Amino acid sequence: MDLFTGRSNGTGPVDGLAAFVRGTAPDAKTRARIADAVPAEFFTVPDGLTARDRQELTYRRLRRAGLAAPPAPELLDDPPALCALLERAAIADPALFHVMLLHYTLALGPILRFGAGQDGPRRARDDLESMTSFGTLLMTEVGRSNSHLSPRTVARHDPATGGFVLTTPDAQAAKFPTSTAHPGVPKTAAVYATLVHGGAERGVFVFVVPLRGPGGDVPPGIRVVAAPETTGLQVDYAAVLLDGLRVPYEAWLRDGASIDAAGGFHDPAGDPAARLTRSMGIAPAVWRAVISASAAITRASAGMLLAHSAGRATLGRLAPQRPLTDYRNQQEAVLGALAAGYALTAVAAHAQSRRTAADAPPGQDGARDGGQDGGQGGPETAWAPWSAVDRDLALLKAAATAQAQRTVSACRVHSGAPGFAAVERLNAYRGLSHAYQNAGGDNDLIRYDTARAMADLDRYAPPDPGAGPPDGGDLRSPAVWLFLARDTERRMRDRLAARIGDAAAAGDDAFTAWNGNLALAGRTASACADRVVLEICAAAADTGPPELRAVLGLHALDLLERRAADLLNEGAAPPGIVDEIWAARRRACDELAPRAGDLAAAFELPPEVTAPAAFLGGP
Repeated sequence: MDLFTGRSNGTGPVDGLAAFVRGTAPDAKTRARIADAVPAEFFTVPDGLTARDRQELTYRRLRRAGLAAPPAPELLDDPPALCALLERAAIADPALFHVMLLHYTLALGPILRFGAGQDGPRRARDDLESMTSFGTLLMTEVGRSNSHLSPRTVARHDPATGGFVLTTPDAQAAKFPTSTAHPGVPKTAAVYATLVHGGAERGVFVFVVPLRGPGGDVPPGIRVVAAPETTGLQVDYAAVLLDGLRVPYEAWLRDGASIDAAGGFHDPAGDPAARLTRSMGIAPAVWRAVISASAAITRASAGMLLAHSAGRATLGRLAPQRPLTDYRNQQEAVLGALAAGYALTAVAAHAQSRRTAADAPPGQDGARDGGQDGGQGGPETAWAPWSAVDRDLALLKAAATAQAQRTVSACRVHSGAPGFAAVERLNAYRGLSHAYQNAGGDNDLIRYDTARAMADLDRYAPPDPGAGPPDGGDLRSPAVWLFLARDTERRMRDRLAARIGDAAAAGDDAFTAWNGNLALAGRTASACADRVVLEICAAAADTGPPELRAVLGLHALDLLERRAADLLNEGAAPPGIVDEIWAARRRACDELAPRAGDLAAAFELPPEVTAPAAFLGGP
């Protein structure tokens, strides 16, 4: 008998788990508006569309969603509500999620955040809120890595007009990627540029630019170069160059900064480094959404794999007609995917409730939780600005997208040929999770800057594992998960700091010292991320419904297996730990297998997600 096909009697366990999955989700009225904003028809795409047709459909859907959803300012002021909308968009259509994220968090977000009290952005804001125009972002420049730290696109104040002139000096400074190629779609861009005034760089600021008019026409001073079509995440990618583009003073989202009548420049953020951190302060809203979307597509992928696997017979010679889920590899893949969905759901709830220093008004310190101090400028960064904005949220974004990528890919593989060829959804989820390894802050750069903060003890306190292992080393115990994770992280951090210190003592410059230790740096930051995830899971297991503990325990085992090389290398666990993890996972799966249907049901996935392929005669 295939245990995966059954459901337990009663609804108690499902209700408790479903309440956990909903977490701090909006009230029933708001949930209904979100469901209406992303209706069932958005979960499918008509056949025969060209790339431009597909993109136009995405923007039509974005307009409909924006008009049906709660008002943008309300969403941006309510992270759980915005994340709920974006989660539903992600599982319906990853391309819709991407342009919706850009529109709300990276175009409207800067206007509301940095343009508060300014009259100038009012027209752009009205156009975006009414979906008359769609928001996009011009930040990354194509010709240099780490371009966020010092954009070569320059804004200069013109005292004759009172406005600014924006210039891309050459093709290597072109803004790419941007979602601006569709010739008929109106766009409003948030442009990140280095403000040069009085012969000095004053920091990176955001400027609001009408990029395409109502008919998609491009104003003088702007050149849009469409990129080749791609299938990974089907958006209208293009490069954008600005050639002496004139914008009014009000287009400058100055965030309290100003240029007075005498030409004097004033910025309450302080120096250009602090201004960079401040201007990148839109990132937490992005990270919360990306973490939440990662959780959503992980849950959806797990539900799809279960639907594929349950009741499916095999013809293997070992045991013909044996249920597929009797085989440990498939059973562990299904239950591991479900467990990853619950773990990322806990991480998403943590991220949605987290407030950071970046949320504070300019000129004020913000309190960071998670043991980080307040302060405007944040720690010095070497690779990217993200850790200076909020170390833990950036790191959780990297961890969540990496976990989603692993789980979605595993679900696709364990769904066999149908997972690749019969339904596009898993391919689309994989494209989304793959894209956000780089988008929203490059994961590797986030890890390297995290490791640098760890090595320098910059806003980082090494975890104290305590005496142990506790509970006799029983891998079912959250105290044991945390002991192993904390002990490994601390040992790696100490070894990394010693290596960097030895290199400096030997006369190596900072580049040489760090460049020789990037492998250890990346793994040390990943160990930190895994420890934070396990702490979140342990807290959820302690406060959530009783049924949650076993499924989060399975995820902890999977995480420890992935971390096994470091456990052994650092001496945090003895030889044989992998065998112990495997044995514990078999026991966990035996316990969870009869409840697989309940675990998936609590995800409350739209029926369109797990429906069989229509061409096979499914509903």
